[in-house]
Amino acid sequence: MQVTKDTLVGDILDHDVGAAKFFFEIGMHCLGCPASRGESIADACEVHGTDADALVKKLNDYLAEAGNK
Repeated sequence: MQVTKDTLVGDILDHDVGAAKFFFEIGMHCLGCPASRGESIADACEVHGTDADALVKKLNDYLAEAGNK
C-alpha cells in the first residue's frame, strides 16, 4: 500500500492496524470513531496541527518495512 495525503485513515488501519501508533503520536486517539476513519491524512493532520508530509513518510516507511517481513 502506498499512502498519500488523500488516503483515508480507515483504509490504512484496515490494511495494517499496527499503523495506529503513528496516529496516536499526533494526538489522534479517536480511531474507533467512524468520522475519523473517513478522514484523509491531510484532514487529520490539519485538525491535529501536524505535518501531513511527515506522517505520510512515516506511514510509507512503516508499511514498506512491514511488507518485507
